[in-house]
Amino acid sequence: MTIYTGRGDDGQTDLRDMTRVSKTSARIEAYGTVDELNALIGTIRPTGYDDVDEQLRTVQNHLHVVQADFANPDPDEDDPAVRTDHVEAIEEWIDAYDEELEPLTSFILPTGSEHGAALHHARTVCRRAERRAVALASEEQINEQAVQYLNRLSDGLFTFGRVVNKRDGEPEDSPQY
Repeated sequence: MTIYTGRGDDGQTDLRDMTRVSKTSARIEAYGTVDELNALIGTIRPTGYDDVDEQLRTVQNHLHVVQADFANPDPDEDDPAVRTDHVEAIEEWIDAYDEELEPLTSFILPTGSEHGAALHHARTVCRRAERRAVALASEEQINEQAVQYLNRLSDGLFTFGRVVNKRDGEPEDSPQY
């Protein structure tokens, strides 16, 4: 099998059901942005913290499920799909890390250590992926759990960034208005 097929040379690509669509379609934008997020998270691992790294590894696998979900306009019951337990896992991690963190009293600047700042960057890409998913949902039927997952994941990445920065001894800076 070769890595190149030439099938996309005309600006079209195949969905999971072999439907041909424009590479600029809302569906391709949605799962392409999720792919970008997944690759960005791959550049962050390892953070040096086993718990965070294991959770990021799980997130990367979840993101493959999100991509498969978005790439399939007519899923069957046994096709990969985001489920409630994917969302609940993120919520559990956030709740556990909140016990380690000081409560927020204001917005914070997305900065810190190398890995902490990169997690804040990943959060912004996740928010873009969520916006692309919402745009797709306004045009076509999709799994609502996938949108919910991206929403929760952005909160999770924010929390991971805060935890990594705290562990790295980096202070949180509030914006000056």
